[in-house]
Amino acid sequence: MDYNLLDALEMVEREKGVPAETVLDALANALVSAYKRTPGAAEEARVTIDADTGEIHVYGQELDEEGNVVREWEDTPEDFGRIAAQTAKQVILQRLRDAKREQVYELYEGREGDLVTGIVQQSDHRYAILDLGDAEAIMPSSERIPYERLERGNRVKAYIVEVRGEGKGPQIVVSRSHPEFIRSLFELEVPELVEGDVEIRAIAREPGHRTKIAVVSHDPNVDPVGACVGARGSRVRQVVNELRGEKVDIVEWREDPRQFIAEALSPARVKEVRIDEENRVAEVIVPDHQLSLAIGKEGQNARLAAKLTGYKIDIRSESQDLGLEEEPEIGEEEAPPAAATVADETAVGSESAEEPVDGSEEPESEDETPEGDEVAE
Repeated sequence: MDYNLLDALEMVEREKGVPAETVLDALANALVSAYKRTPGAAEEARVTIDADTGEIHVYGQELDEEGNVVREWEDTPEDFGRIAAQTAKQVILQRLRDAKREQVYELYEGREGDLVTGIVQQSDHRYAILDLGDAEAIMPSSERIPYERLERGNRVKAYIVEVRGEGKGPQIVVSRSHPEFIRSLFELEVPELVEGDVEIRAIAREPGHRTKIAVVSHDPNVDPVGACVGARGSRVRQVVNELRGEKVDIVEWREDPRQFIAEALSPARVKEVRIDEENRVAEVIVPDHQLSLAIGKEGQNARLAAKLTGYKIDIRSESQDLGLEEEPEIGEEEAPPAAATVADETAVGSESAEEPVDGSEEPESEDETPEGDEVAE
């Protein structure tokens, strides 16, 4: 072995934190395998490496039936130095890779729930690879926002959902579809969330389409909805931009479930909420002209409200509640039904929505503007 390799061993120990003894032991085992592939090699052997001089000696061994060494002789092949040098380079490179993997795992272990920024290195229908600078992260197709195009070189944010310490190295799994990704994005933009003056109590999301969050203030001088929206919608706009236009509704969390359900159906105005606590069912009565707004396109507003509150929601118009109007057939004139029941769902849907950027649905006319629940810029 030449002295360049000894210098390399010292470098690995000094800069990468891998003890030279560990590398030498691995090298000795690799050289035993290399020796056994030479013509006339003994069936068993051991290799010694002098850490000061780099001299290598191979000893053939004869074992008894119990595995004890009964005879040993030096059997270092000619030209074994060249084989040793090639093997040493491979072992050192492998140890460097192992050290890098260990460092990455130690760096990201326990960081589930953190927000990271990476550059897209590869993207296809199966997964996307993000370069985080000191590591690579994988984003499976199930963790991507539906229909979002991640072009190579794009800089995007993602949420760490898992750090796996696997045999081939640690694997950092990130997500852009996870509901908690929304919380992390708002924490970047809203200091009150980090300081604890405002708290996000619940999140309901259909990735790529629409999200509802319920916020509460722990400071009587802080408006939770206003804090998350920002001046002229500046804070929520930053979140929407990162989500590539996904709509975001911000509503105030209420202790009273009736009030909370009414808030969750924003921007629609609710006339009455009747609660069945035992079955966690809510019957919601809205003005006739607010029915479409309460249900939302393809039922999305009502469905997200159910996810946000945890109640099965039955939405009915005043006329329907009084028995003055019959329910039209589903699909009639492509209009939503007069009454809609939405259960609390945990699955992420893929319905589309066409709401304004700030996350609120626009009323059909100016005199239908909801009071207090709509997030406006």
